[in-house]
Amino acid sequence: MSELALQTIAAPDATVSVPGSKSFTNRALICAALAPGDSLLVGRLESDDTRVMIEALGRLGVETEERGPDLLVRGVGGKFAIPLHPLDCGASGTTMRFLTALATLVPGRVVLDGSVRMRERPIRPLADALGQIGANVRTVAGCPPVTVQGGTLPGGEVSVDSRQSSQFLSALLMVAPMTENGVKATSKAITSRPYVDMTLDTMSAFGISIETPSDDTFWIAAGQSYRPRTYRIEPDATAATYFFAAAAVTGGRVKVEGITAASTQADVRFVEVLERMGCRVDRAVDSISVRGPRYLHGVDVDLNALPDSALTLAVVACLAQGPTAIRNVWNLRLKETDRMAALKCELEKLGASVETTDTDLLIEPPDDVRPARIATYGDHRIAMSFAVAGLSAEGIVLEDPECVSKTFPDYFERLKLLS
Repeated sequence: MSELALQTIAAPDATVSVPGSKSFTNRALICAALAPGDSLLVGRLESDDTRVMIEALGRLGVETEERGPDLLVRGVGGKFAIPLHPLDCGASGTTMRFLTALATLVPGRVVLDGSVRMRERPIRPLADALGQIGANVRTVAGCPPVTVQGGTLPGGEVSVDSRQSSQFLSALLMVAPMTENGVKATSKAITSRPYVDMTLDTMSAFGISIETPSDDTFWIAAGQSYRPRTYRIEPDATAATYFFAAAAVTGGRVKVEGITAASTQADVRFVEVLERMGCRVDRAVDSISVRGPRYLHGVDVDLNALPDSALTLAVVACLAQGPTAIRNVWNLRLKETDRMAALKCELEKLGASVETTDTDLLIEPPDDVRPARIATYGDHRIAMSFAVAGLSAEGIVLEDPECVSKTFPDYFERLKLLS
C-alpha cells in the first residue's frame, strides 16, 4: 500500500484555487442530459465521481466532448438508450442515486451497481418514493444493486424519506418535470437541506420552475422542458474547507478564489465555525480568506447541514484548546466508510480522547499531537482532512493517499503550494 509522509509548514500567506464543485457538476450533468440539445459545462470537476457519471450517461446515449477544460454535453431530452450491461456507479453516491431516478425514464430494464461499500449504502427510501409516482424499482435488501424497469412516469403526490440522505429527494426532483402529471413532493426532516437548494438552483438554471409553498413541500408542474445552456460551475466549497483549516492550524492566512458567502453550497459556512474558534474571516465579492489565530479554542456546533465539514473540523479540533462537540452528524456512518468510527480511531492515534454517541462526536484534544500512521479507509475526505494535521504536527503519515482522486485528484499538489 502506498503512503505519504506529510511535512509541516511555516504559517502561509497564500492564494489558492480549488476544482469545481462535485455536487454542482453531477447535478448539471443530469440536467444537461435531460435537455434536448448541447450544453457547455464550464469549470466542471474532473474526478472519479464525475467520470463514472459521465461514463454511465454515455451508456444511456448521452454523448460528451471535452472542450479544453470544459465539457460539452449532448442532451437527449429524456429519450435515453437502453444499456446492454449494468451501469457501474463505482463509489459515487450521487451517481447511484441520481441515475436510479433517471433510469425510470429509460424504455427498458436498467441495472445499477457499484463498489463493495456502495452495496452497503441505503437506497430503499428513493426506490419507495419513485414507486409512489409509478416507477418499478427493486433493490437488494434496500441497497444496490438496483434494477429499474423504466418507461413512462405518471407522477403525482409523493412523500420522500430524506432522513438518511437529501440525495433521495434531489434525485426525484430532477426527474419530476419529465412525468406525465407533475409531482408534488413532501419531505420532512431533510438531512443536509442546503444540498436540496443546490438541486433547485441547478434545475432553475436549466429552465425548470419549482414552487415551494413550504420548506418541506415541492411542486413541479408537468409539461416543462429542460433547456440546454452554458453553465458555469462554482469552485467546490468542501474542497476549500481543507485550505481554510490549514490557515487555522498553522496561524497563517489562506485566500480561496471563486468561493463566496452567497453560495448555496453548505460547506461555505464552515468559515463561520472557524470564526467561533478564533479565526479571522474576510469575505470579498470573489473570494474568502481565513487567518488563523495564535490559539484555537474548541466549539460546540451542529453540523447536520454540512456533514462533510465535520471531518475537517474534527482534525482542527485535535489541534485546538478545549473540547469540541460535533453534533447531529449520525449520517456519517452511511458514507464511503463509517466515518464516525473512523474518526474516533484515527483521532485517538493522534492522542485525542474521543467519544461517539448515536448522533454526536465529542473530542478532547491532546496536549501535544502524537506522530501517527493514519488509515484512510479508501475515503477521500478522511485523507484530505488528516493531511491538514500534518501541516502543523510532526510525523503524520497517510496510507493510500491516492483515494483523494474520488473528488480532488491533485489535492496534495495544491496543498504543497501553501509552503
